[in-house]
Amino acid sequence: MLDRLTEELATVPDYTRFATVDEVHDGLARLADDHPGVATLRRVGTSRLGDPLLCLTVGDGPRHAIVAAGPHPNEPIGGLTVIHLAARLCADAELRRSAGYTWHIVGCLDPDGTRLNESWFAGPFTRAHYGRHFYRPAGDEQVEWTFPFAYKRAYFDRVLPETLALMRLIDETRPAFMTTLHNGESGGVFYYLTRPEPELQELLTSLPALYGVPLHAGEAEHPSVKQLEQAVYLTPAMEDAYDYLEALGQDPLEHIGGAASDSYIKKYGTLGLTAEVPYWTDASAGDTGPAGKVYRDVVQAHAADLRTTSELLEGVLAAVSPDLVTSSPFLRASKCFIPMVAGMADTHAHRAGAAENDRPATVAEVASCADTVHSVRLRFGGMLLRALEGELAVGNGTSAIRAGTRELARTYEAWCAEAEATASGETIPIRHLVSLQYGAILAGAGRAAVSA
Repeated sequence: MLDRLTEELATVPDYTRFATVDEVHDGLARLADDHPGVATLRRVGTSRLGDPLLCLTVGDGPRHAIVAAGPHPNEPIGGLTVIHLAARLCADAELRRSAGYTWHIVGCLDPDGTRLNESWFAGPFTRAHYGRHFYRPAGDEQVEWTFPFAYKRAYFDRVLPETLALMRLIDETRPAFMTTLHNGESGGVFYYLTRPEPELQELLTSLPALYGVPLHAGEAEHPSVKQLEQAVYLTPAMEDAYDYLEALGQDPLEHIGGAASDSYIKKYGTLGLTAEVPYWTDASAGDTGPAGKVYRDVVQAHAADLRTTSELLEGVLAAVSPDLVTSSPFLRASKCFIPMVAGMADTHAHRAGAAENDRPATVAEVASCADTVHSVRLRFGGMLLRALEGELAVGNGTSAIRAGTRELARTYEAWCAEAEATASGETIPIRHLVSLQYGAILAGAGRAAVSA
């Protein structure tokens, strides 16, 4: 199976930049025009700012697969991946027939947010440039965080129009396989699956080595996540996160919002897969050797670094808040994520003292903690800077906003320099990123067809 998959991955071309929303939509439209009878383009929804959500349906197999790019707007690998997947399916009848699918390929689930990231899509692909032009919506404005959720004291039903469009597509097709195309930032490759699939796991974990990228061996995205094997996790469930926070003595309602698409598909028995592929990597991401530190101490230091970051950003935001006149997406996101960083610090501080954490830390765990701090600083510091620059751009240059902008800009420059000097150094070629996503799609769809 790996040999056949490797042969298909050789069809992925070279890329020098990521695709914009318009380029992805134009690519899907051209494929529909060039392959009548094979591919059909339709509108499945509308973004909050009026952009169409476009879906290309390819083939006529008895089972259905959904592949959707752009669930988070700072994760553009999927835009190129869906164009390549759609082009191959349109051109190769055997590939269409091999798993017996009708494919539903969504070009971008969050076009509004993606457009706010496009200024870094052509590079330079440095952490500083990425962070300075980064945008991620507030939690209640994210397509993948606003599916309905009801558990214990938690209740969420503020479903976004984009989320509703994906819900309708899922209900219409009842897919055997679905993936929303996410990607990480740094470290190694890892995967989420909605259920254990040992044969698929073996295939997925063999793919990164083809491109010299390690499997992730560091920290999970959240301590409540259940690991199946190195770099393969069960898809996070909000119920598990709720119970974990409750057991730590934290109020889950301060951290829990909506559910994700991989929870919504469970009622149809769908195999859900997420491949988290980073932009930057180095060997430490997969190094399970001892780091010469106690894991408890690493977690405590990580919590302290996150708290220091949140306090600095919160201080700037508090100083300027009385003078703000806009409600920009950058400001709304800042008001969401800066407290979230404080919550992350609380969670790690609470869990650090657990008996099982009195053990040697691995190199990968230490590296992933450091990468997370760099990511938090550059992401959320960059968004707050964009929010303050927006205030200045509309003429709201009060002394507090000018001072806050200067203070944060100086700190941000130092954070960028530290991240570039100390974080993982290798930028992964875009072709390899697309190949890893494409390979995961084909592998997952193939396994779902067998187990359906």
